[in-house]
Amino acid sequence: IHPDPLELVLRAETQDREVVALIASSLALGRVGLILAAGETILRTLESPFDALTSLPARDLRLLFGSFRYRFFSGEQIANFLIGVSTLLRRFGSLEGCFRSGMSDSDTNTLPGLIHFVGEMRAASGGDIGILLSDPEKGSESKRLHLFLRWMVRQDDIDPGGWNVPPSKLVVPADVHMLRVSRMLDFTARKQPDLQAAVEITEALTELCPDDPVRFDFSMTRLGIHPDLTYSLLYGPNPS
Repeated sequence: IHPDPLELVLRAETQDREVVALIASSLALGRVGLILAAGETILRTLESPFDALTSLPARDLRLLFGSFRYRFFSGEQIANFLIGVSTLLRRFGSLEGCFRSGMSDSDTNTLPGLIHFVGEMRAASGGDIGILLSDPEKGSESKRLHLFLRWMVRQDDIDPGGWNVPPSKLVVPADVHMLRVSRMLDFTARKQPDLQAAVEITEALTELCPDDPVRFDFSMTRLGIHPDLTYSLLYGPNPS
C-alpha cells in the first residue's frame, strides 16, 4: 500500500476512521510524502479525532490550526473544515449518517449522497474551506471524495470499509493515473479525468464486476504510479 494516504486511515481506530479518511482524502493533492506529513500533523494535534471534534469548541479549533498551512490550504480553511466535521458529527452522530441522509435506495450511484454531504459540510463550516471539498453538484469529478467513499464503503485487504452503502453504487476516483491506464484498455477516450471519464470507466468496470466495480481502482492506479509495473505487464521484465 505504501505510499498512499490510505495508510493514515488503516492506522486509525474504528471510531476515528471516517474522520481520518475525510481528512486524508481532502488533503490528497500533490506528492504522497507531503500529504502523509500534513495529515499526520493534523491527526497528532487532534490526538483522538472523534473525541476532539465532538468536544472542542470552534474557537479552540481555530487556535489549534490557525498557523497550519499545506499547499493551497490555509490554517483558517483547515479550521473551518474541521468545524464542519465537528458540526456534522454532533448533528448526525457520524459522517456516514449525514451522507446516507442524502441518498435513497433508488439512486444508481453515490453522487446524490455526495452532493448532499458537501452541501451540509459547507453550511456547517461557517466559513471558507477553499478546495478542501470539491463540488460534485457543479460537475466536478470529485476524485478525492470518491476516494474517501472507496475507503469507507469497500472492505477487503486494502480498503477498511465500515459504511453501510452498496459498493455497486461507487464511482471510480478518476485521476491522471487511472485515466492513462483506462485509455490503454479502451475504457474511455476522454483526455481529461473529468466526471464523464469517471462514469465511463466505472461503466466499463461494472461489466467485469457489477457488485463492486471500484475494486480495480487500487491496482489500476498503481500501474500509472509505477511505470515499471506497466512495462512489465505489457512487455515482461524491464531490461534496464
